Amino acid sequence: MSGHSKWATTKHQKGAKDQKRGKLFAKLIRQVEVAAREGGGDITSNATLRTMFQKARDASVPLDTIERAVKRGTGELEGVRYEAISYEGYAASGVAVIVECLTDNRNRTGSEVRTIFSRNGGSMAEPGAVAWQFERKGVVSLPRSIPEDDLMAVVLDAGAEDLRDEGEAWVIYTPPNQLAAVRTALEEASMQVDSAEAHMVSSTTVEVADENTARKVLHLLELLEDHDDVHNVWSNFDIPDAILEQVSV
Repeated sequence: MSGHSKWATTKHQKGAKDQKRGKLFAKLIRQVEVAAREGGGDITSNATLRTMFQKARDASVPLDTIERAVKRGTGELEGVRYEAISYEGYAASGVAVIVECLTDNRNRTGSEVRTIFSRNGGSMAEPGAVAWQFERKGVVSLPRSIPEDDLMAVVLDAGAEDLRDEGEAWVIYTPPNQLAAVRTALEEASMQVDSAEAHMVSSTTVEVADENTARKVLHLLELLEDHDDVHNVWSNFDIPDAILEQVSV
């Protein structure tokens, strides 16, 4: 697992205690709404909506709130129309960054994202400049206590591509369209799923072995993630565990 994925997993585990839960709810609801608008309100036939629905439920978003978001997406209820847009750039040491947004004003969002980059040691890049290094994958994290043989028997039949031992967790990689099937298979086998999300996984990594640089990289990514219109930030940094623990405190 890349350093970015470890960082993302750590943040997920801390999410229930995050004081920004209200902002998280708003972002998840927006994702549900857009997924419903683009693929319809039936979670059985709309894989993206099914994933966003489950992600919102995992974060304890109330069911009626999610259902209203679906109805806004399908037009049954009035609501603001959001569009998806991505930005690419670099953090310190040439670390590649992809920022995925949902916005009702792309000019405002683009300007604010550019400002965050420029004021925090980064720079925006042209579309495609860094995206070629990433591929969308389903990523499932489970407790390391689950026996490997039992896990393999379940996930391979469900469509998983890879299973990796990441010390404190098992991490499963799947094609995006098999994420829901793998999660369902695990839950039906009574195996605890810590997280199951679509990620942009990098094919190359940039090692950041200096603590000061690592802090700059993570600070930029955290500022981007904190923006109201940003719903995902992906990067290809690889920070050694010892340094990641120091800068994540």
